[in-house]
Amino acid sequence: PPAGPIRLGRNACYVVLAVLFNEEDRVLLVQEAKPECRGRWYLPAGRMEPGESIVAAMRREVKEETGLECEPLTLLALEERGPAWIRFAFLARPTGGTLKTLEEADAESLQAAWWAGDPCALPLRALDILPLLDLAARYRRGPPHPPTLPRELPCALLCLRLLVAFANDAGDLWVLLGTAGTPHLPVVACGMSPAELRGGLRLPVLRLLRDCLPPDPHPGPLGLLGLQHRAGGPGGADGICFNVLLSIPPGSPGAAAPPEPCGPAFRWWHVEEESLRGRILQRLRTVGTVPIRS
Repeated sequence: PPAGPIRLGRNACYVVLAVLFNEEDRVLLVQEAKPECRGRWYLPAGRMEPGESIVAAMRREVKEETGLECEPLTLLALEERGPAWIRFAFLARPTGGTLKTLEEADAESLQAAWWAGDPCALPLRALDILPLLDLAARYRRGPPHPPTLPRELPCALLCLRLLVAFANDAGDLWVLLGTAGTPHLPVVACGMSPAELRGGLRLPVLRLLRDCLPPDPHPGPLGLLGLQHRAGGPGGADGICFNVLLSIPPGSPGAAAPPEPCGPAFRWWHVEEESLRGRILQRLRTVGTVPIRS
């Protein structure tokens, strides 16, 4: 685990970004005022400040850069460059305010506009917003996952709570549990060493699986089911706990049961309750999670 609690501005940077559409399906873009990208266009985005919740930071950035009030609808993606830099991309809707004009230009932005055409026709600050615009358009056509927003619960560290699932061809489902104390979903903490920072959120997950499952597992991609964060958590910490889903593929074609854990620290729980089994299988089969982009 990290040597100390996660603190914004000291050992972590969280960024928020929002995609908004109006009733004419135009996307909200801002013209940058920062010297290094002045005059270029981008989605409303910026760094979280200490003491802010994730949603409050998103609303503040949209208000400062565009003049509009907004309400979050769902997380579209979680983007990370290791645990020290994480960006939360939201789909949101406007709820009020007045669009910022050139006469109101300040250090936050020059102006905001509802753009109907191809964003690539504009001089963009960066092309990394294009995949997010595609995600937003697909979500509006047919949501691949339920609305997902942060829960305000404290967490001192940056960690992942793992729903590791194995499903066979017959539709049977198992979930990996830790056995210390009351059986629980495994939780792994993200360290802040150079190796951990380079490896991103997936590295501690792979380390845990390699320690408990033979042979060396090759799990599917991480998908975000939810997350918890509270501004000013224990000791003023800005930690986050991500609830992530990943699947373990069969070690051999048609395997009927998951691989046996290496020791007593973990065991597989056979999910027999139909409603719960159906919900987890649906998420696995439809990739019904918020994507985590590294």
